[in-house]
Amino acid sequence: MKVYHGSIEVVKAPDVLHSSRALDFGKGFYVTTVKEQAEKWAKRKADLYDKPVGVINEYEMKTDKSGFIEKTFTDDLGEWIDFVCNCRDGGDDYLKYDLISGKVANDKVFRVVDMYHQGIWDKERALKEIKVYETYDQIAFVSQKAIDQLLSYVSYYEV
Repeated sequence: MKVYHGSIEVVKAPDVLHSSRALDFGKGFYVTTVKEQAEKWAKRKADLYDKPVGVINEYEMKTDKSGFIEKTFTDDLGEWIDFVCNCRDGGDDYLKYDLISGKVANDKVFRVVDMYHQGIWDKERALKEIKVYETYDQIAFVSQKAIDQLLSYVSYYEV
């Protein structure tokens, strides 16, 4: 399966050490199956760091994840939103897993998560709002072992 990582540099040998902060699914190396999503992230990062172009790294990801502990969030948005808030608070529940996959809190969804996280909206209101927005996906590689055994660098291109 093809997956993509939006960046400002070519990442031929990804690792978990360069994740600088707790994101939706904790610290790790993040990819998506949605090329357009990776392109948007790369362009945003290029703008943020005043770079002329963003870089899309393409990988082949093995689908057989036997031997790895994986957490997949499907339609249970209640569990997802609580997990994301815990990770953004610096919680370490994510460390129980090698890989975590599910929705991504894009700009609009992040606002909803933030309203819930701050206690402005209750969970019911937040979940109702999240369902309105277009969703993307993300896969967080939490363990280096998962990266090394499941991801193979293919190529890159600039955006």
